[in-house]
Amino acid sequence: MTEMVYGAVPVRDGEPILPKWWRTIDKWAMSCILMLFAVGLLLGLAASPPLAAKNGFEPFHYVQRQAVFGMFALVAMIITSMMSPVLVRRLAVLGFIAAFVALALLPFFGTDFGKGAVRWYGLGFASVQPSEFLKPAFVIVAAWMMAASTELNGPPGKTWSLALCVAIASMLVLQPDFGQACLVLFSWGVMYFVAGAPMVLLVGMAALVVFGGTLAYSGSEHFARRIDGFLSPEIDPRTQLGYATNAIQEGGFFGVGVGEGQVKWSLPDAHTDFIIAVAAEEYGLILVLVIIALYATVVVRSLLRLVRERDPFIRLAGTGLACTLGVQAMINMGVAVRLLPAKGMTLPFVSYGGSSVIASGIAVGMLLAFTRTRPQGEISDLLSRGRAP
Repeated sequence: MTEMVYGAVPVRDGEPILPKWWRTIDKWAMSCILMLFAVGLLLGLAASPPLAAKNGFEPFHYVQRQAVFGMFALVAMIITSMMSPVLVRRLAVLGFIAAFVALALLPFFGTDFGKGAVRWYGLGFASVQPSEFLKPAFVIVAAWMMAASTELNGPPGKTWSLALCVAIASMLVLQPDFGQACLVLFSWGVMYFVAGAPMVLLVGMAALVVFGGTLAYSGSEHFARRIDGFLSPEIDPRTQLGYATNAIQEGGFFGVGVGEGQVKWSLPDAHTDFIIAVAAEEYGLILVLVIIALYATVVVRSLLRLVRERDPFIRLAGTGLACTLGVQAMINMGVAVRLLPAKGMTLPFVSYGGSSVIASGIAVGMLLAFTRTRPQGEISDLLSRGRAP
């Protein structure tokens, strides 16, 4: 009877987990993620030796560490993608609580590693950035609350999710980490829009963000310095933006050649925030376009699958995860070409960093779990039945 009503596809009873996972997963999206990770290792071979030499390590010390982080990330991605949406939600709630507490305790136990922003916990052998793990967990929790609010006699989930969003963004601004705060606000906003938010409210929120940015510019020297540098018509060639801009111009269409780039010797963050400048200088516009195409494929394919999803929680959570991944990549590359102010944000799966890579693996694993083919009819089935006489 259920199949007659909802048009469900047949379920293969007793099918093993791995064959079922392989049959239902979005193979194109997963392949793009694997290629992005391979590109990150390739660029790490070019960008990390100068930093390793500076810190007294073997030339490929950071590449080896990135490979280890990447293996953890890929294992986490695959395991998470095998989970059911309900299990993903339950684990995300637990992860959100842990990451939220860790973020709240950063001012007391965190460190800035000399960068002026207390964002990390130093563990000796490595460091952990709680905000990286908080982002995907917050998307799941906020989507759950919004979906619950659509049910009959449901809780005020949209209001609760907004309160959580404001609390998280406030803690991030205090670090200061305006880039991650913007990502959290964006992820909530795009889910709220998909959930049916009125345009008047969204415009009002945009006005509040502009007002908050004005206050931050007036009260934060760190924020004001970055905005002034972005708005200045002249680029100081001795700054990171200056080095990155020059490297991108030198690379041209085909690049200067593998290992021939010079920006990695000048940029302290060439292996992290400005990894795209290394790609543009040594491999040219060709590789940059390939990287953009890989991110775009993951985001677009995920959204196309989610459009057909009937479960509001899965639709909202998947949309939030996909858009956050795409916007983070866009912000990172936008900073390098001076379309956006410097924000200190990594390029997912490509930039060096344990917290970034592993958290991205978990986030994409959640996205792949939500976009798997499941035994249900598409939302268009319901719409067509609703129009039937």
